[in-house]
Amino acid sequence: MKPLSGITVVTLEHAIAAPFATRQLADLGARVIKVERPGVGDFARGYDERVRGVASHFVWTNRSKESLTLDVKHPEAQAILKRLIREQADVVVQNLAPGAAARLGLSYEALSAGKPGIIVCDISGYGDDGPYRDKKAYDLLIQGESGFLSVTGTPETPAKAGPSIADISAGMYAYSNILAALLQRRQTGRGCRIDVSMLESLVEWMSYPLYYAFDGAPPPARTGASHATIYPYGPFPAGDGKTVLLGLQNEREWAAFCETVLQRPELAREERFSSNSRRNAARDELRGIIVAAFAGLTAEQVVARLEQAAIANAQANAMQDVWDHPQLAARDRWRTVETQNGPVPALLPPGMASNGDARMDPVPALGQHTDRILAELGYAPGDIARLRDAKAV
Repeated sequence: MKPLSGITVVTLEHAIAAPFATRQLADLGARVIKVERPGVGDFARGYDERVRGVASHFVWTNRSKESLTLDVKHPEAQAILKRLIREQADVVVQNLAPGAAARLGLSYEALSAGKPGIIVCDISGYGDDGPYRDKKAYDLLIQGESGFLSVTGTPETPAKAGPSIADISAGMYAYSNILAALLQRRQTGRGCRIDVSMLESLVEWMSYPLYYAFDGAPPPARTGASHATIYPYGPFPAGDGKTVLLGLQNEREWAAFCETVLQRPELAREERFSSNSRRNAARDELRGIIVAAFAGLTAEQVVARLEQAAIANAQANAMQDVWDHPQLAARDRWRTVETQNGPVPALLPPGMASNGDARMDPVPALGQHTDRILAELGYAPGDIARLRDAKAV
């Protein structure tokens, strides 16, 4: 038994936020039925063809799901969807355009009238009320609205995060709130509505920059890969052209860094570097000292000194380095999942309990499970063929 065995999730989802949330529910054993448009499907299927001809985003967020094709604008398809929810669903998740789910009769108010235990999770850019309710929202746009772009990048140029962090943050809050709602339902017997906003999710992640700029104070500067308020903390070049990442957190580490890594213990006693605030204010001068000290060393030698001084350090890995990462290999974190075009590797879900096996089922082809799901609902083969001819499924 996996933690969510016996739970069925019906999801009208696309792109990243909702699929990321529901994939994690599937990881824990939930049955996730993904409703897709016939012939087209989740538009993330078409983002690229990098993984054996399948889109990278789609492979990442859709393993262990079942694909049911329904044209939800078709009256018979709407009836099928509502019957599926009524008879099987514990949770409904959607990140359609604002208002679309309600127009289909899939609001919490409409569904809970006949099924009080239903949990409905609506994911949107800005939430279901307020002046921004109907605005379209993509990851880049939310990174801008949340202030993320204002603190990320170089002093000259703001930069978005590479991964879709606005979608990921919304997906994580949807996932955790659905788990909480399932626990609450066990106690009360009643479901609830969950309203997840991408903007609110990423603003929560803005954390210290918001408070750093509290009450009109200047915000943290954009400092590239360096930390905006802790120094030294970031990338530094070694003499062989490679880059070493390092970070200091306290005065004990600063003293060890000066003595063992820079081999200039007197720097730890200088007033201009005597606290993190002073080092941050003098970062240009201090960076020059560090770069000069590293210029005569290879990256391997710098790392050896950092390890000797117990200073945190890391490599700036490229993607292939991550696939080959020795730590992930040592912990046996890779498994194989099937796709319509063959097997691909997949990372085990982080944080899985020691007494449970991870669920790593195939990434579904478009409409792969339509006939089986319709048969479960009592549709005969002739009915299914008629629905297909009518382009309802």
